Amino acid sequence: MSDQFNLTAQVREDMGKGASRRLRRLADLVPAILYGGDKDPMPLSVVRKDLEKSMENEAFFSQILNLHIDGGNEKAILKDLQRHPAKNRVMHADFMRINENETLKVHVPIHFINEATCVGVKLQGAIIQHQVTDIEVLCLPADIPAYIEVDMAKLETGDIVHLSEVSLPPGVTSVALSLGEDHDLAIASVMAPRVAEVEEDTEAATSADSDEAAGDEDEEDDSED
Repeated sequence: MSDQFNLTAQVREDMGKGASRRLRRLADLVPAILYGGDKDPMPLSVVRKDLEKSMENEAFFSQILNLHIDGGNEKAILKDLQRHPAKNRVMHADFMRINENETLKVHVPIHFINEATCVGVKLQGAIIQHQVTDIEVLCLPADIPAYIEVDMAKLETGDIVHLSEVSLPPGVTSVALSLGEDHDLAIASVMAPRVAEVEEDTEAATSADSDEAAGDEDEEDDSED
């Protein structure tokens, strides 16, 4: 597990949509909520620039966060972000309290490695397609991995990597696979380039050019008559 993140927040007393708009526009704060555990939900606000700085690290979305709230401390994970549909700015953040002794579900990012040296890519001219970019796992908070590596080096054209082939750290299990073999999803595939389609497009274009040239010749013959 990577280092835990620290984020300062304040308890929010003024509630409602109007209050949230004032927080965002006048104080440059992001409204938030902390819930879960055996405590009541707690309305919060966090400094926008601090939140956006933390979001630059992909691990922020899956790792344990230390929320420093008015002199106290809460351990939580980020559960949801609401963004402005046009400006892509964070409008609201949801945090969930965690218990160090209880398992939880989190989405962990996948790092695909050795793609440039993949046999199918380097020697066979194939391309790699990613079907998913993260894996939902079940584990204790202390066991949450920062990311999961998938090595593409030895794969050849036509090979497909499935969820069951991904090596997970000790104490970490796949949520999908726990539901049965029918949920053994494809993670990535090495696909042959679409040469046939390119050739068909080229042939079609050549045929069209030939037909157009023939039409031009017919028009010239008609004009001479």
